[in-house]
Formats: sequence, C-alpha cells, structure tokens
Amino acid sequence: MQVEVGSILEAKVTGITKFGAFVKFENDQTAMVHISEIAPTYVNDIADYLTVGQVVKVKVLGINEEGKISASIKRTLPPPERPNRPPRSGSGPREGGAPRPGGAPRGAGGRPAPSGRSGGPGPGRSGAGRAPARTSMASQFPPQPASFEDMLSKFMQTSDDKMSDMRKTMNVKHQSRRGGRK
Repeated sequence: MQVEVGSILEAKVTGITKFGAFVKFENDQTAMVHISEIAPTYVNDIADYLTVGQVVKVKVLGINEEGKISASIKRTLPPPERPNRPPRSGSGPREGGAPRPGGAPRGAGGRPAPSGRSGGPGPGRSGAGRAPARTSMASQFPPQPASFEDMLSKFMQTSDDKMSDMRKTMNVKHQSRRGGRK
C-alpha cells in the first residue's frame, strides 16, 4: 500500500493530543490529523470524536521533506447539508410587482446612481412591465435611512462629544494630582 497525497486510506488511531490525533497505516507509517481536520464542525475535545484503537478513513493531505504525513478525517466525509435559507430581503422582484417604497427607482433618494446608470430604463432596458411610480404611497412608508454622509456626520459629532467629555475628566484628575497637599 502506497501512501500518496490525495489517497483515502484506512488507519488506526494511535494517540490523541490537544492539537490533533496520530494515526497509523497498515505499512506502519504514521500521520497526524490536526484538530481542524477531525470533523466538519468545531472540535473542542478530540476525545468526543475519536478513541485510541479506532479505525478511521483518512485522506492524505501532504507529505513534507522530512516524510511527515498530514491527513484529514473530515475530508473523507460527505459535505454537511446546508439548511435552506429564506431568500434575502431586497433580492429578486417584489411580491406582486410592487414598486420600491415611495415609488423611487434604484439609484434615487439623494444617492448617486451606480457608475453610468440613472436608475431608469436605459439602453437595452425597457420600462415595460414596471408599475408606475406612486408618490401618494410615500406617506405610508417610514422615511428612508439617512445617507452615508449624514450617518458619518452624526458619528463624528458623537465621537467629538465623547472625546471632549474624556478630556475634561482627564484634566480634572490631572489638576487634582498637581495641587499636592495643603
């Protein structure tokens, strides 16, 4: 039996450490399986997954110049099933072809349109199939979030206020130390 990078072989667990497990192949070669290669989930304690003497399938990941072999158990397992996620809000068409809140097309609302796009029908795009903008609906929706510049300005003001308060506190502490005993 030849141990080559990429091959999947059976091996016997010969030792468990806090950073990984050692396995031995039929030809008496030893490999190390790092803790991150034990299972497809977070592994806190390797003893929860492996025991000494257990026979496991491993995939050979690499062999360095000194002949040390690194292997993986989790890469021999089928990939874990990913739970079905509901679609992200804002992706895809809106239900019933409803317009965006306030009837505003993308790129409107005080923000610059993405490079070269005006938000409306352009070359190769037609306005057919789009609902007409309804300005009367704007009062039914809450106001749009502030622009980046507004949020940045608010953050800077809050930061300046906090820094000012901190300087005042530091000055009071510093002056009380300078005075000495009376």
